[in-house]
Amino acid sequence: MRKLTQKSVLLAVAGFGAVFATQALADRCKVTDPTGTPLNVRAAPQGKVTGQLPNGAQVQMVETDSDAQGKTWARITRMDGRPVGWVFREFVSCY
Repeated sequence: MRKLTQKSVLLAVAGFGAVFATQALADRCKVTDPTGTPLNVRAAPQGKVTGQLPNGAQVQMVETDSDAQGKTWARITRMDGRPVGWVFREFVSCY
């Protein structure tokens, strides 16, 4: 039986975490704004509105961040990788 060192265990856990985080953020997502109105896209979390996306638009989430009030925002791209901007995380459903 192979003896695991603390270093090898930490590397394995870190590698698994990196793969899991990348997979979670690269999932296919779609806009699901419960208000039924187009979702505002912003330059930064709580930043200036730069555009809108309709409900059902397919996107990829590539990063998340929290604002000063603790609300989570997601930086999204189009499915082909072209950048879109930041949206309120609650209005994006990933599968």
